[in-house]
Amino acid sequence: MAPVLILRETDSTNLEARRRAEEGEFGPLWIAAKHQTAGRARRGRGWDLDTGNLAQTLLLKLDKTPFEASQLTFVAALAVYDLVARYVPPSLLTIKWPNDVLLDGKKVSGILLESGSAPEGGLWLAVGIGVNLQAAPTGTERPATCVADHLGTGHIFAPTIEEAGQALAEIFDHWLVLWQTQGFDGVRQAWVSRTPGLFGPCIARLPNETLEGTANGIEPDGSLRLKLADGSVRIISAGDVFFGENG
Repeated sequence: MAPVLILRETDSTNLEARRRAEEGEFGPLWIAAKHQTAGRARRGRGWDLDTGNLAQTLLLKLDKTPFEASQLTFVAALAVYDLVARYVPPSLLTIKWPNDVLLDGKKVSGILLESGSAPEGGLWLAVGIGVNLQAAPTGTERPATCVADHLGTGHIFAPTIEEAGQALAEIFDHWLVLWQTQGFDGVRQAWVSRTPGLFGPCIARLPNETLEGTANGIEPDGSLRLKLADGSVRIISAGDVFFGENG
């Protein structure tokens, strides 16, 4: 399991991982921060984490193609799901394709993967994970919540950054080893079991178009199948997806 380094403050744990990679350090290492000044989410959106929330990035090197490495977004979603399930009733948790972990239907985390070429071959990868432990951010595109608002029996307080960071490292390592030894299929099966809505009404907002149809499961690589009104099927590898709603 990769060790966890906790910084008092940084601009972004992903940026810190990138700097280290560009200087020739490839981990594996978890980099956590008690405060981020420039956290980022997908599509350049900000990801502001209040004090007490978890911001943590795994830096590692892989001898994989970028396409194969992108499967770690599903590994990350499973790790976050299992982490949050330690503190809240698991019945409140779901995953929305591809990696949004929802708590009582609201976002409780954010996941961002970034990568680059390593000098001696392969890729360096930064798996950035933010989890709302103590407070939910406001002004987000989708409604957000936090672990502290949904604690299960036996839990008085949400976990500290230190506790959650160590637990996340342990859980992620479990799914990472499964992926490395058995391939994507085992991860895919576990992910599907936690992801409702894969066979129902669906809207996909892509960079240049919006598609409406019926979700028809996922491909072996994790891409979403979307059946359109004319009977054709589009394969969605990235985008904002809304299940069972009008988006």
